[in-house]
Amino acid sequence: MPPTANDLSLLDSLATAVVAIDDGMRIRYVNSAAEQLLGTSARRAVDQRLTRALTIPDSLFARIREALDNGQPFTDRQVSVEPHGQDPQVVDLYLSPFRTDESRAGLVLEINTVDRPLRIARDEAMLAQQEHARSLLRGLAHEIKNPLGGLRGAAQLLARQLPDEELSEYTSIIIREADRLQSLIDRMLGPTNRPRRSPVNLHEVLEHVRKIIIAGAPEGVQIRFDYDPSIPECLTDRDRLVQVMLNIAGNALQALGDSGRVVFRSRVVSNFTIGGTRHPLVACLQIIDNGPGVPEHLIDQIFYPMVTGTDHGTGLGLSIAQSMMNQLGGLIECTSEPGHTTFTVLIPLEIA
Repeated sequence: MPPTANDLSLLDSLATAVVAIDDGMRIRYVNSAAEQLLGTSARRAVDQRLTRALTIPDSLFARIREALDNGQPFTDRQVSVEPHGQDPQVVDLYLSPFRTDESRAGLVLEINTVDRPLRIARDEAMLAQQEHARSLLRGLAHEIKNPLGGLRGAAQLLARQLPDEELSEYTSIIIREADRLQSLIDRMLGPTNRPRRSPVNLHEVLEHVRKIIIAGAPEGVQIRFDYDPSIPECLTDRDRLVQVMLNIAGNALQALGDSGRVVFRSRVVSNFTIGGTRHPLVACLQIIDNGPGVPEHLIDQIFYPMVTGTDHGTGLGLSIAQSMMNQLGGLIECTSEPGHTTFTVLIPLEIA
């Protein structure tokens, strides 16, 4: 009996990628997780040969062919496969034979990415560490603000009592520096008001930021886009999302200097876990540049306050951006190597 629509919808709810192939090694079915893994839609994947959608080692190809011939299941762990047009991934493979009503043989491939549990654990640890850092900052800010306010007030009183106007310049310096420290502390803490959610077109946000970046980019920098037009509107805070994307894009532009390429990319991923919560759909907004990359010793620290890879940066932009995304229920991730840096903004697709 062929699978029903309900059967297929159950498979779409799995985090495991499921791919069914026939005896000619042509794809007959992919679930939502497999679409995400292969980086293509089911409509495009079906009827393609497996090897056109996924580059696999010769030894694994031979075992798949053997399993089709003899009908024996097998498991292969920590295999490196490369979805076409994407980075290689290490996966565990489980292959099970099946037979259709026409008695044609086929295989069901269950593909689990090995790094997925590690990524979830890493993200949860990062969120916990950042929350701890923010708690320390809030306590430190309280301890600094009180004497800072007293210092500023005393300088104002002193300015009124000074007989020489030239001496007032020194009290003005004290007041200005106190205000600067107050502003720095407020920026370190990030926004304190609650997000104002409304239906937001994510591509409108990306295009708004892209046009701002184009206006400030040197002639030698190319600003491109690669959007998935199927992404729906979602309920989020547009202003905060714009600020997040501006912070990231501005850093990318700064890293490139006078030449290079920045790509704004959007995709949807399914059954994705953020902060211990699994979401059916998550928007994946990426800013990719071909600059020198984030220094290796900073890659695990770039979202902490006062951490910067430049001589003139404050180290607050990414920290504030991550704090904003936490408030929106999302997350920012970064992968970097020389010539390819990707900042990924993950935001649950709460449909408007």
